[in-house]
Amino acid sequence: MKKVSIFGATGSVGMSTLDLIQRDPDSYSVVALTAHGDVAGLAAAARQSNAVIAVIGDETRYDALKDALRGSGTEAAAGQGALVDVAGAGADWSMAAIVGCAGLRPTMAALKAGGTVALANKESLVSAGALMMDAVGASGATLLPVDSEHNAIFQCLAGSRMEDVARITLTASGGPFRTRSREEMRGITPAQAVAHPNWSMGAKISVDSATMMNKGLELIEAAHLFPVGLDRIEILVHPQSVIHSMVEYRDRSTLAQLGSPDMRIPIAHALAWPDRIATPCQPLDLARIGRLDFEAPDEHRFPALRLTRQAAEAGGAAPAILNAANEVAVAAFLKGAIGFLDIAMIVEDVLNRYSAPVPRQIDDVLEADAQARNMAAQVMERLTA
Repeated sequence: MKKVSIFGATGSVGMSTLDLIQRDPDSYSVVALTAHGDVAGLAAAARQSNAVIAVIGDETRYDALKDALRGSGTEAAAGQGALVDVAGAGADWSMAAIVGCAGLRPTMAALKAGGTVALANKESLVSAGALMMDAVGASGATLLPVDSEHNAIFQCLAGSRMEDVARITLTASGGPFRTRSREEMRGITPAQAVAHPNWSMGAKISVDSATMMNKGLELIEAAHLFPVGLDRIEILVHPQSVIHSMVEYRDRSTLAQLGSPDMRIPIAHALAWPDRIATPCQPLDLARIGRLDFEAPDEHRFPALRLTRQAAEAGGAAPAILNAANEVAVAAFLKGAIGFLDIAMIVEDVLNRYSAPVPRQIDDVLEADAQARNMAAQVMERLTA
C-alpha cells in the first residue's frame, strides 16, 4: 500500500488526485492533506479518505479545522511550519499542488525527504528550479511532472537518451483569447479570463493560460526537467488540446502524447508510475474530433511568452522575480484593480527595474520573491493613481 500526501488537496489537481485514490482504496493510504484556508473542503476530504493528518495553512483557521474534524480520527494542524513538517515526514508519494510560491518550502521539504514527488506546482520549479534539481540529486528523490505538457514529454522520453533529443515542443491551447486582437483584449473581465475553453482549472492558472504566461512558465519548467537547452524547446499553439507535447529526435522521428483534456490522466500516470492504472476519463475519439490544428504563438499579442523566455535565458533570480510580479498582477486583475493587458506590462516593468543575486538557498529565492512583490505593488500604485 502506497502512503500518499496531497499538498493543495482542495484545489482541482488535489481533488482529481483524491478521486483516483478513492477508486482504489486498497492500494493507497492517505497520510496528509493540506489546504490554505478551505476548512470545510479539507475536513470533508480528510474524513472521506481517512487521512492521518490535515493541515490548514492559515493559522487563524486551526480551531475551525479542529472542530470540523472532531470524532474523525484525523489530527489537525496549522501554519507554514506544519506544512513543511508533514512534507518532510516521508510519504512514499507526494502531490505538490499548492498554487503559487507558497508551495516552495513544502515541495523542497518533500524532495529532501526522498521518495516520489509529483509536481503540479509549477511556480516552485520556476522560482527555485536549480535548487530543487540539486535537492533531487542529493536525496535521490524521484520528481515526476504532472502538468499535462511535461508529463507528455516525460512519457515521450521513456527509454530514450536526452542527447538524442533534437527538439521539445510544448503545445498550448492558446487560451480563451487566442483569436482576439490586443485592442479587443483591453476590456477583458476576470469572468471571461477564467473561462478556459478546454480545461477546468483554478482562477490563477486560468488567467495565466489566458495571458499565455502559463505556457511561458512551463517553458522554464521544461528547461529544468529536460536539460536539452532553451534553444531546443519551443511552443506551438494547438487549440484542440489533444496533443499535449512532442519530442523530436535527431533521426527526425517525432513522438507525441495524446489524450482527452482531463488532468486525471497525467495524475494517474504519476500516481502509478512506472505502472499504469485505469481511469474514468473519456477515451480519445479522433474520428469525432476530426482535425488537429497548429499555429505559431504571437508574442506581440501575448508578450508573456517573450518575458518568460528572457527570464529563462537570464537565469538566476529572474524567473523568481517574474513569477512573483505575475502572481501580484493576476491577483489584482482578479479583484478588478487592473486591466487584463496590465498584467504583462507590470511584470515587464518589475523585471526591468529589479534584479537580485543568484539564489544559493530557499531564503534567497523568497527574498527576491518578496522584493519583486513590493516592486509590483509600487508599479500598480502608479498605474492606478
